[in-house]
Amino acid sequence: MELEPYLDLGGRCEEALNFYAKVFGGEITQLNRFEDAPAGMGVDPNQKQKIMHATFVSPSLKFMASDGRGGSEPPKSGNVTLSLATSDLSEVDRVFNALAEGGSVEMPLEDTFWGARFGMLTDAFGIRWMLNCMKG
Repeated sequence: MELEPYLDLGGRCEEALNFYAKVFGGEITQLNRFEDAPAGMGVDPNQKQKIMHATFVSPSLKFMASDGRGGSEPPKSGNVTLSLATSDLSEVDRVFNALAEGGSVEMPLEDTFWGARFGMLTDAFGIRWMLNCMKG
């Protein structure tokens, strides 16, 4: 069994997936638009080009995403944060800085008392992230 996060990106799914592909070096392995749905689903004509479901895969992570339920606002981060762990100091700096572009840093990436480099942020798409890099 694997946990696969599912991101509701409220109308910005394609933009977010392309951004994450640059940050994490991954790719969109599945993408279904609302226009591909059977006629009986009653798709809003304004939503036809929006993403009903997508899967993103990189060497280090995998998640699913969509534009949500036709015109609804995405949840405001709720009680879920995505946590990334690495032992590569240059990689944690690169990913943190890339995710922070257009977002808001809640705790800058810095050395901690538990022997790690750690930081927290919310990216430009409203997804909360924690990055932890154990040193030594």
